[in-house]
Amino acid sequence: MKQLCIGFIGLGLIGGSIAKALRANHYPCTIVAYEKEDVSSIDYLQIALSDGTINKISHNLTEDFASCDIIFLCAPIQVNISYLPQLKTCIKNTCILTDVGSVKSIMHTAISSYDLEQHFIGGHPMAGSEKSGYLNSSEFLLENAYYILTPTNKVAKKQVSLLTNIIKRINAIPIVLDPKDHDSITADISHVPHIIAAELVNLVKESDDSTEKRKLLAAGGFKDITRIASSSPAMWQNICITNKDSIIHSLKKFQSNLDQVVTALENQDSEYLYQIFESAGIYRNQIPNSKGIIQRIYELYIDITDEPGAIAIIATLLGSNGISIKNIGIIHNREFEQGVLRIELYSEEALLKAKKSLQSHNYVIYERS
Repeated sequence: MKQLCIGFIGLGLIGGSIAKALRANHYPCTIVAYEKEDVSSIDYLQIALSDGTINKISHNLTEDFASCDIIFLCAPIQVNISYLPQLKTCIKNTCILTDVGSVKSIMHTAISSYDLEQHFIGGHPMAGSEKSGYLNSSEFLLENAYYILTPTNKVAKKQVSLLTNIIKRINAIPIVLDPKDHDSITADISHVPHIIAAELVNLVKESDDSTEKRKLLAAGGFKDITRIASSSPAMWQNICITNKDSIIHSLKKFQSNLDQVVTALENQDSEYLYQIFESAGIYRNQIPNSKGIIQRIYELYIDITDEPGAIAIIATLLGSNGISIKNIGIIHNREFEQGVLRIELYSEEALLKAKKSLQSHNYVIYERS
């Protein structure tokens, strides 16, 4: 297999994870990563160079990226777009340009305006973390995660095949979509849920008083369904602006659904209310557990007795088996949950190992479906 030259503009969580996965899976390539000389993340590039993830640090885009076969644009969307004029002047005819952003239509529009459609295959790896930056990247982050591709109509099929094979090589699952379909889907399953979660939290915050009883009682189910409201406000501001049409369309549909619920409540329409819960429950139970846009939580719940050292015993047991705990705590509001103690782990492997270890010591384990 021919050794490719692969360039990265932005080597943070996603870019770093792709580069590390390429290395871990022995893909034949030379990797060059670009950053402006006055940016503090150069320190991270030195680490990436030292650990063998990249072969070269570049501060000259037009010179060092002229020989690239593939260029991954891994900066924020507007920053990626700002690099297009420079790239247009230097990339070779067969170079593939791809990005990793969660909004695709705006990128395709920019690509078209710079007449770069024969090069571009939009990309969106559906994985992430609440932590950012190269130091939090991992060769396993994209493993078994869907990786959406949105090729233009002008890019060669062999180029799409090349990028598809690379995605398979890093153990992700490629799916080809139209960019508008992608943005509509992500609005429904990711962008609008983040907005709703944020507004649910704001509703409780604005309804609370000086005694903060709502905050006290919100632990448990409410905190879980609004977890994504803790995501980066700057990132979600950017997503909302760049995918505004799809988000507005989805929000209006949701708003209409809420209006129907209000009407059903006013009319005491018990049949309608039953149907919305039944329908939602059936559909949700059919959703697979593979990695998606919203990061999965690896958690389990345990019944423990209220006695000194009970939590310490469990922590010691897990630690002695090489299992790191991400978060642990008593659940005071268990209206919709079983188990007194909630334990959050870092990976599915750690979850399975913890479950086996605890069950072998006769702890009763509960998992959320």
